[in-house]
Amino acid sequence: MIEKPKEWVFSDPRLKVMRQEYAAYTEEDFQVWKILFERQVPQLPKAASKAYLEGMKAVNFTADRIANFEELNEILRQTTGWQVQVVPGLIDDDLFFGLLSNKRFPSSTWLRKMEQLDYLEEPDMFHDAFAHLPLLINQPYVDFLERLSAMALKNIQNPWAIQLISRIYWFTIEFGLIREEGELRVYGAGILSSAGETTYALSDKPSHFPYDVRQIMMTSYWKDHFQDKYWVIDSYEQLFESLPEIEQVLEELLAIENKN
Repeated sequence: MIEKPKEWVFSDPRLKVMRQEYAAYTEEDFQVWKILFERQVPQLPKAASKAYLEGMKAVNFTADRIANFEELNEILRQTTGWQVQVVPGLIDDDLFFGLLSNKRFPSSTWLRKMEQLDYLEEPDMFHDAFAHLPLLINQPYVDFLERLSAMALKNIQNPWAIQLISRIYWFTIEFGLIREEGELRVYGAGILSSAGETTYALSDKPSHFPYDVRQIMMTSYWKDHFQDKYWVIDSYEQLFESLPEIEQVLEELLAIENKN
């Protein structure tokens, strides 16, 4: 029998007691979920990482039913011990990394409107749930996410350190690619929630590089259009095993910044 996780000890006055009010979802909400789901799912078998596809089966997401966090938390509790923490939307860095370092993935519960199907400035529940949550059943992936977030929390008072760590997060958790059986596959949530970027990221239009901690930490990113560079891992274990190097390169870059 899998041992249930210990009671959560992380707390913050900014965290209100929030729940997913499932009965409050409107007909439009269900239509938006269905449209986005059916737009993206057909290309996933040839585009998404095996771990993501396995996660999709495990969490039982369907086109006709918006993800139910109460049910999902029970599934996660029995696998990796993670849980979904409902938040109103974008949250401060210290709260974001604090949640992740305590095995709580922050997710909003609101869905975009029909007129926002193709572009949304702030991630909604479809991005948070559909793209992120299936991978929370993969142990090396969540171990990497937890430890990287703890590293960020340790350096939370240093904006440059947070920017450097955020680049790792961005080019892995949000926009990472993985090579499986010689083929490029997607595991980054920012790609998985976008039908357009899924096609683009796997094409020959952007540059693809082998996973390189130093190179990533020296590369800025943008949020308003597709990336022009993607880094490719060989396995989720590689991500976890790169944590000491991330810490080492971080220390080196911070030392250089302090000298200047």
